[in-house]
Amino acid sequence: MTTKREPNEPLARLYRETGWNLRQFAQAVNRIGTERGTPVQYREQSVHQWLKGYVPKKEARPLILEALARRFKRPVTERDAGFPTPLAAQDDSGLTQQVVDLGSSDMSPSRRSVVNASLFSVALTIPNWPDVVGRMENVQKGSSPRIGMSDVETVIAMTERISELDDQFGGRHARPMAAAFLVNTVAPYLRADATDVVRKAMMAAASDLCYLTGYMAVDEGLHGLAQRYYLKALELAGASEDHLTYCTTLRGMSVQAVDLGHSGKAVRLADAAAAASPQAGPRMRAFLAGQQAHAYAQVGDRLNSHRYLREAEVAMEKAEAQAKTFGSYNPSSLTYHVGQVRYEFGDIKGSIAALEESDKLRHSSLRRSRVRYLSMLAERQLEVGHLEAACETWGRVIDIYPKVQSGQCDERIAGMHSRIRPYLKNKYARDLHERAQAVTPPSLLA
Repeated sequence: MTTKREPNEPLARLYRETGWNLRQFAQAVNRIGTERGTPVQYREQSVHQWLKGYVPKKEARPLILEALARRFKRPVTERDAGFPTPLAAQDDSGLTQQVVDLGSSDMSPSRRSVVNASLFSVALTIPNWPDVVGRMENVQKGSSPRIGMSDVETVIAMTERISELDDQFGGRHARPMAAAFLVNTVAPYLRADATDVVRKAMMAAASDLCYLTGYMAVDEGLHGLAQRYYLKALELAGASEDHLTYCTTLRGMSVQAVDLGHSGKAVRLADAAAAASPQAGPRMRAFLAGQQAHAYAQVGDRLNSHRYLREAEVAMEKAEAQAKTFGSYNPSSLTYHVGQVRYEFGDIKGSIAALEESDKLRHSSLRRSRVRYLSMLAERQLEVGHLEAACETWGRVIDIYPKVQSGQCDERIAGMHSRIRPYLKNKYARDLHERAQAVTPPSLLA
């Protein structure tokens, strides 16, 4: 006897909300598949079948969710659309396997396009610290040889080295290396036998590596992929009771949101990071408060923005009095946040002054950051009509850019070309244009 199939009412409600007809729905899904390098050719009949209760293929579901999310400009989850919830979302077991699946997908370009759902279609459920702390059962012991603190130190050292490569050369080459290390070395360590102390330390090291890999995915514009790494970093940080990486990851998610203009999310994430670290030292407090200041400035909350900026400045003074630490949040980072706050409130010249000071304080080895923030400085110099100053700043960018492999830097260079094009009758602009042509990939000149 054939079981009667029930219509998918949640999907039907969403379909009615779109205002599309069946053909337009199918075209929206097909368009996203093409964008991601996985072309599909769904037609009206396919959509009709989905509405009748036939479950779309697993690889089609992210495309459908993304099409709906773009239409509504809000997240749409599997549950919202009446699709089966992945097992990984139903329980907390198998965290190691989830990390392996994520890293493996990142290592394979053919699979990465489906993993990289955009911000709107990722079910961004941020776990609270009490919900994840100490959940040791998340990582099960296997039959691998016993590991010790020397193995943990290996993971920490490798993560630090990858981070240095990312700072100097960008994440395009470093991230696949990190994903491979995560899958081939760290995951087996997580399954290995170990004392509770070593197991927690290994999960903390894995959490930090997941955060770094997510950060590098942001650099390439793979925002959905980055969020998946960030969420795994949060879970591992909670399981290992690693407050530092937990707060750092939440702050990183806030940075991602504020850079993409998702102001409300940026504020909530920045506040969550600060709330999760009630006993932070002065440098960590400056690190968190600086991001809160930027996020609140973007939503136009002048009072809270300036309050957190002052808090960051006081904390930085205390931190610098104790010890100067290269590579962590430092005066250059804080001055950058000062520039961002000023810009959000319309003080473009004040923002320019802060970005100039920030570059003076920034270590020359941080090439990717210098390309990004010097480009930002040049854009704002042009915005106030200082064409020659902007060309001089962009000239410094051109000197550094060939040494960096970064999606964010590519975006800045493409933006430079479009901004300078109307001024090519000017000698400085023309000279910059000619120099830039020689180092810019043809794909960015289209």
